[in-house]
Amino acid sequence: MITFNIRQWRAWAPGLESAADWQGWSTDARLPAQGDLAPDVSFLPALQRRRLSRLARMAFSVGWPLAEGLGDLPLVFVSRHGETPRTFDILSDLAAEQPLSPTQFSLSVHNAVIGMWSIMRGETSEMTALAAAGDGFEQGLLEAATLLHEGAPAVLLIISEEQPPAAYRPTIDDVPFPYALGLLLEPGNNWQLALGESHAAAEPAAHPHALNWLRHLLLGHTSFHHTWNQRTWNWQRH
Repeated sequence: MITFNIRQWRAWAPGLESAADWQGWSTDARLPAQGDLAPDVSFLPALQRRRLSRLARMAFSVGWPLAEGLGDLPLVFVSRHGETPRTFDILSDLAAEQPLSPTQFSLSVHNAVIGMWSIMRGETSEMTALAAAGDGFEQGLLEAATLLHEGAPAVLLIISEEQPPAAYRPTIDDVPFPYALGLLLEPGNNWQLALGESHAAAEPAAHPHALNWLRHLLLGHTSFHHTWNQRTWNWQRH
């Protein structure tokens, strides 16, 4: 079992930016507006903004305000699918025998987001990029809790997922809409997370675990479960 406190959280999806927006979503779980909407990252210089994909913009939009005023802040970044749209563009150029962009390639790797975060913030604390399965949210929390246990006064956890290109959607069905969630974690006992084995009757989470967690939080639930394959994560809040 791991324990921690959550000092602040922020989330973004198309049309869902404020806490009030997400509170409304938690009661009806509607799909947000689709399209090319991207979060506002005007706090970054224009030259830096141009390098960011929507996945990265989402991550920065939720993480940057949480990190404001904090130095030496470790970061755990989680994305199951990462920069799939960039990778698809690279593969498309390759199939068409077009020249490949070194910049596109360097920004398509899974740790590109934390690399850009480190450069733009001048942050040299420990940073980790995880590509886990459907319970990557909990895997990221486990990594963050380890950093807290090792003495970090706070850890930033960011989960960001972009919808895949149309060619991938028959096989990638766990991203109902683009979203990002940021949590500023600190030592404490307000939250408890324990791993158990799943049972035949266990129901999988209705949404990606990060979104399902946010819905439970906003609805005031103090105990809930997330199941993925043979793993069930048991959540408690005091």
